[in-house]
Amino acid sequence: MKIAVVGAGKMGRWFIRFFLKEGYSVEVIEKDERKFLAIKGEFGLDPTKDYSVLKNVDRVMLAVPLDSFEEAVKSICPYIGRQHVVMDICSIKEKPVNIMHKYIKFGTILGTHPLFGPGAKSISGQNIVLTPVRHKEKRFAEEFRKWLEEKGASVHIMSPKKHDKLMSMVLYLPHIIGLLVCDTLLEQKFYVEAKKVSGTSYRLLITLAESIVSEEPEFYATLHTSIPDNEKISLVLLEKLTQWVDIVKRKDRVTFAKRMVDIKNRIEKINTDYTKSYESMYDMLENMQDKMMT
Repeated sequence: MKIAVVGAGKMGRWFIRFFLKEGYSVEVIEKDERKFLAIKGEFGLDPTKDYSVLKNVDRVMLAVPLDSFEEAVKSICPYIGRQHVVMDICSIKEKPVNIMHKYIKFGTILGTHPLFGPGAKSISGQNIVLTPVRHKEKRFAEEFRKWLEEKGASVHIMSPKKHDKLMSMVLYLPHIIGLLVCDTLLEQKFYVEAKKVSGTSYRLLITLAESIVSEEPEFYATLHTSIPDNEKISLVLLEKLTQWVDIVKRKDRVTFAKRMVDIKNRIEKINTDYTKSYESMYDMLENMQDKMMT
């Protein structure tokens, strides 16, 4: 199998390395010629700006930023035939999947989101979301899912819309909290001293906060202004913060404790219900297998 990776940024290079280790032939398309020498040195491959090489590959992975995604899709369109599978790895899914459906008239499209960064040592143990829309995309997604799971990945299939709603909590919420924490702590005089005498909770908080602010600003600015439900999540966060601050201002120890217990109980119930649901589904599948064997 021959795979083309369009875009040789950090995640693009991660997948180039991954596909080469899997024994696949890889073409690299990169519009920035300044990266050519480094790519040649790292992988022994000769990158190109010529999209016509796509005629000779089986699968295309788009590893380009969201703000240049539509341009990249337009560039590959003339070379995509019925035999191609085109995937993207954007962190949101509804917009890029719609763009691919708009321009790519042949082949199979599959939105994917690898929920790990370029520092990952292996695909094993990593979460990956697939967002097929049309029937043939769903068929391919099931095949691709089996292949990824054989490599040790944890694969989840859902609609692009559901994916983006979940990303408001999975990506946006921890990031915005991390930024708020850093922004707040930097207003205080004891940022360094607090780290020296901190306990587990503070160390976890500051580790989260500092790791988030060290990420690429332009990437996260684009990401967080593109996820559709971020504004709703922000309003809920602001409302909840206001409620907790009001309790503290009133020094209402009883209400504070009650709300903590209520949250703990609700989380335990959700986790218990989820476990029961999972076990029930597992039992049902086992019963179906037993009936088929008899």
